[in-house]
Amino acid sequence: MDGLALRLKIVQAGEPVLRQRARPLSPEEIRSAAVQALIGHMRETMRDAPGVGLAAPQIGQGLQLAVIEDRADYHRGLSAEELAARGREPVPFHVIVNPEIVARSEETDVFHEGCLSLAGFSARVERARWVRVSCLDHRGEPQTIEASGWYARILQHEIDHLHGRLYIDRMDPRSFTTQPNHVRYGDIETS
Repeated sequence: MDGLALRLKIVQAGEPVLRQRARPLSPEEIRSAAVQALIGHMRETMRDAPGVGLAAPQIGQGLQLAVIEDRADYHRGLSAEELAARGREPVPFHVIVNPEIVARSEETDVFHEGCLSLAGFSARVERARWVRVSCLDHRGEPQTIEASGWYARILQHEIDHLHGRLYIDRMDPRSFTTQPNHVRYGDIETS
């Protein structure tokens, strides 16, 4: 969007809106000027953070709306081996509204996840390696997204937000760490 987009406050764990199921939006609501402006503000807020996804509850809005973007410049600190292990590739900016996971693989991966609403922490989380998501886009049009690897992880993480769940509900509790310690010590054995 333009430079007039607002940077919104990202609420932190403990805010009730993060633990409530968000309400769906109608196609007419999605196309409204208010929701279109909100999408632009969410995009700027996510980029400023920086993050790869931001759900409306994270900015205090109980709406089933999330923005996603995994930019190539976010991958700079990762080796080719790390990118391949995570199945991580750039994902262009897009919006998901009223998303539902309609299929998922039985195969899973376990990686550290962080969250803009749990600033400064991360933990190992097991997620499906592949998902199919039914949703509406930023115009209120039906979409089906098939994603694997890190993109599938992002979708699952953001959809959890829309249902009042945080990654700490799914994490290996012994792996919970501060971001500086995760960088310093890496993935420590938790068994």
